[in-house]
Amino acid sequence: MNKAILIGRLTRDPEVRYTQSGVAVCTFTLAVDRRFARRDANDGQPTADFIPIVAWRKLAEICGNNLIKGRRISVEGRIQVRSYEAQDGSKRYVTEIVADEIEFLDSRSSVQHEGGFGAGAGAGAPAPQPQPQSKPADAGSFGPSIPDEEIPF
Repeated sequence: MNKAILIGRLTRDPEVRYTQSGVAVCTFTLAVDRRFARRDANDGQPTADFIPIVAWRKLAEICGNNLIKGRRISVEGRIQVRSYEAQDGSKRYVTEIVADEIEFLDSRSSVQHEGGFGAGAGAGAPAPQPQPQSKPADAGSFGPSIPDEEIPF
């Protein structure tokens, strides 16, 4: 059985691209804290693993429209190892998680107001205010748009 479940924060805004046949693919990196850290190796500071995540099709579009740097999410999927030939002719291997399900664990507005996690929030700089998001033409298929402040979780 190949199943991975991760909880972490996005290290940067997701990148959405489309294949030649028009299929959406979204990539981002998730910082996942290690539960147990060796104290002698890093002076007791928490450590994290930075895990590449790939989402396809409608899930890719949802991620691209709703995720931002610093957002805390849960990812459920499978581990995939693939290889390719680099421009210099060497063989490269990539290990990543192909997401089947993604759950948002905090609201977008709470991430933008936390120091250091919001997009563009630097040390000492005020966090940017939430900006209205333009919705894709097919956004109505998910039902009415509900502001993050009105969601009960």
